[in-house]
Parts: sequence; C-alpha cells; structure tokens
Amino acid sequence: MSISTADRLAIHELLSLHGHLSDAGAFDRFHEVFTDDIAYDLTAYGAGIVTGGDILRDMALQLGDNNPRGHHVTNIVLTPTTSDAVEALSKGLAVDVDGTTGTVTYADTVIRTTEGWRISRRSVIPRHKPITP
Repeated sequence: MSISTADRLAIHELLSLHGHLSDAGAFDRFHEVFTDDIAYDLTAYGAGIVTGGDILRDMALQLGDNNPRGHHVTNIVLTPTTSDAVEALSKGLAVDVDGTTGTVTYADTVIRTTEGWRISRRSVIPRHKPITP
C-alpha cells in the first residue's frame, strides 16, 4: 500500500502543527490535529488514556505555564494501513520550563476525515535511559 505525496506532506504538516499550537497555547485549535474522540495514551506518565479532544484541551489548559516551552517533531515515518489510515512514528523533543529537555516517541494512528487528516490515537512513549547492548 502506498500514500500519495500530497497526503504524505499533509500528514507531516499535521504532526508539526501540534507543536506549533501547543507552543502558542492555542489548545482550542486541537480539533485541527485530533479527532473528537482522540485516544491519547499517557500511561507512561501515570495519566492513563485520555479520551476526547475537549478533555485533552482542558488538561493542557490546566497545565498552564507548566506546559513545555517548545515542542519539536522529527524523524517522521509513515506506514499506510488502508487508503484512509496511516501509522505514524515520530520523535518528539521538548524544552521544559526549567530548561531541561526530554525526548519521546509518538506512535500515532492518523485517519482521513471530511476535514482532512487527523490523529485518532496517540501513544506518548518517553525515553528515560540510554540503550544498552
């Protein structure tokens, strides 16, 4: 299964838009990135799976000034699963309030909707320790 160049670019921009919206505090625009019924898996952070765009937005608003200062997405790999669904794997780098940084892997399911591509499921997997052979 393949994905068109136009769809590939649209999905790359979608993944990047999350960081721009988060950094601008534009959480009320999360509907441009996520489906209304997003399943946002924060289990690794002790928050379980957050379901629903409104709840996700409210969580981000509640964090307020404790939200990371910068969200950066890199190393995007797309694997089409159907003509209207893609598994997206990417790396996230965040600069926190105190200047420390953290890195995660985002494992996303991205689906084609009437509004365009949207993330319907995201797992955030932190990287806490170096790889040891």
